[in-house]
Amino acid sequence: MKPTAHFSTQDVVAFRADLLMWYRANRRDLPWRRTNDPYKIWLSEIMLQQTRVVAVLEHYARFVKRFPTVQKLAAAKESSVLALWSGLGYYRRARNLHASAKMVVREHSGEFPNSAAKLRALPGIGRYTAAAVASIAFGEPVAVVDGNVERVISRLLGKIISGENLWATANEILCRDNPGDFNQAMMELGATVCLPAEPSCTACPVHAYCRTRGRHESLRKNPRQFKRDIAYALQRDGNSTLLVKRAENERLMPSMWELPQVRLRKGDEQLFSVRHSITVTDFTVRVIGRSKALAGTWIKDSRLKTLALTGLTKKILSRAGIIQLPKARPQ
Repeated sequence: MKPTAHFSTQDVVAFRADLLMWYRANRRDLPWRRTNDPYKIWLSEIMLQQTRVVAVLEHYARFVKRFPTVQKLAAAKESSVLALWSGLGYYRRARNLHASAKMVVREHSGEFPNSAAKLRALPGIGRYTAAAVASIAFGEPVAVVDGNVERVISRLLGKIISGENLWATANEILCRDNPGDFNQAMMELGATVCLPAEPSCTACPVHAYCRTRGRHESLRKNPRQFKRDIAYALQRDGNSTLLVKRAENERLMPSMWELPQVRLRKGDEQLFSVRHSITVTDFTVRVIGRSKALAGTWIKDSRLKTLALTGLTKKILSRAGIIQLPKARPQ
């Protein structure tokens, strides 16, 4: 290969070897790394979008158990998919996942497209996800760029780069003989060693090639966080809970079930409060007991696990002891 604009050929070759050796000895044992099944690799990549690994593990295990193949997922009802997805947030991902499964079955006879370019035709698959699936599942020599890779490359070069320049550099560094492992190694390095605030430079397997060796100004500024107080009514009738279904045309979480949202009134009995965050908003959620029945549907406790509940509703019902949420396994 030709030297890159930033590294000599010798450095690039040595960098790849050192990084891959470290990755194979130190990578986290994650379930989607134990398979070459493009369906399961694709599923993990969709779940991991904007979600931490520790939060994905239990959801991934339950999802694969319920929908072990793309055919099973395609044949499912959307409400069943949303119910199983509940708690991961960003529900458009689940709807696109379901739509993509139907497309793979209908237009590709159940076989996943085997290139990044073809994968991008599926709903909800962008440049990063397409490259990740194509390189890991099919060995296509295409680089990935996510926040971890961006940080690693910027620190290696000692300057912040972005856009097409960043993608081009990632492709120059890429090990074309083993693109799947290399892409995962770059992401693993950023997730476990080359951390945003306090990088573990002494533990870094490629520190010899790094021009930063420490913190550097982040390319992305943290968005401003907003705070809001909201209230929901928790009403019980025996073994049933009053819920309402969000409209199909809602921008967020359409067709999902939640507790009735209410305005606080003087004399309201506050049962408890929980904290909840959605994107840039931190909510203080006050859970209120109301004696007068509100509009909604009484749902028996035995049905709750089959409904597409919002993540906040699950959190409240769990706090109230009505449902039990699975405990996340340690990484």
